[in-house]
Amino acid sequence: MLIVKGDIPIPLKRALRKLGQDIRDARRRRRMPVALVAERASMSRVTLGKIEKGDPGVSLGNYAMTLFVLGLSDRLADLADVRADAIGLELDGERLPERIRQSSPKPKRKGKTDG
Repeated sequence: MLIVKGDIPIPLKRALRKLGQDIRDARRRRRMPVALVAERASMSRVTLGKIEKGDPGVSLGNYAMTLFVLGLSDRLADLADVRADAIGLELDGERLPERIRQSSPKPKRKGKTDG
């Protein structure tokens, strides 16, 4: 599926642009040239340039590989962590029963007698 830039919500565009700028800053702080990071991440320099601009058409796998090369992939698994999902937790809370009834004790069964 090809994503047209106009189809992306503005907050998402901003988030991707910030991610790209952060990746670029991290690369520069590490004094790693574009060619080296692109080679280690198995992508072209053009693709890395798109990542650093926050291009939404670049695959998540390429973003992840770039973060890995820069040593920043450790928090990637926490992006959609259910424990930090405020909306999901709120919805779960709404589904809780209002009261819980204690089940009545089951009658004891009479065992067979030998005879």
